[in-house]
Amino acid sequence: MLGSGGVSDGYEMVGSKRQRMIESNPYFAAVTANAAAVTGFQAAAGIQAPPFPVVRLRGLPFNCTDIDIFKFFVGLDIVDVLLANKNGRFTGEAFVVFANSIQVEFALQKDRQNMGRRYVEVFRCKRQDYYNAVAAEVNYEGIYDNDYHGSSPPPTRGKRFEDKEQMEYTEILKMRGLPFSVKKPEIVEFFRDYQLVEERVHIACRPDGKATGEAFVEFISAEEAKRAMNKDKMTIGKRYVELFPSTPDEARRAESRSRQ
Repeated sequence: MLGSGGVSDGYEMVGSKRQRMIESNPYFAAVTANAAAVTGFQAAAGIQAPPFPVVRLRGLPFNCTDIDIFKFFVGLDIVDVLLANKNGRFTGEAFVVFANSIQVEFALQKDRQNMGRRYVEVFRCKRQDYYNAVAAEVNYEGIYDNDYHGSSPPPTRGKRFEDKEQMEYTEILKMRGLPFSVKKPEIVEFFRDYQLVEERVHIACRPDGKATGEAFVEFISAEEAKRAMNKDKMTIGKRYVELFPSTPDEARRAESRSRQ
């Protein structure tokens, strides 16, 4: 889950989590730079730029992960996969960004093919549909991007905490902004004043084994998880950590990706 900044003609996306993946993905950085160069050349020559290479998937199994989508489009050059969520729950839809428009044509040939026992619809969509989905994910997780939302200042820390207070809680919290070198004992120590299920602390990793800077922690109850939100914005090492209410489904998908 890639990108940062505002909406532009280059393949840019929003959200600090996606930015972190771009920084560690030289392939994506090369695609972005090439796209920007081609777009500038086309503008100078009066040539219309190609459409943004994104498709939308609908009817996905509810246990679907981004790895399943990579396998579904095996052989194609995928830049980003965004599983669409509403209030933290997977909707059965996803957006897939490819390296170029030719890849999109190949991807569309997968329309109505099966993933597991369900057939999946694959169809074109607009760049803005993808950006809106990214923005919805960003807003749910409590990130406010000035470039995307205009010149108005981001909500204060108090307002953000108030928003989190109003969210529906389960026994699971999501941690973001962790040092990439963090280990499970450091997370257990971070929550030493709260009752967590130690064997249900999961540090999220990408398919290549590198840490994403996120983790999922299960507590003995939803009430205890909500109480542990007092640790929001506190530090591990030199980095402050953001906490968000999560769901068993989101934690399971992250764990599934890490096992691949």
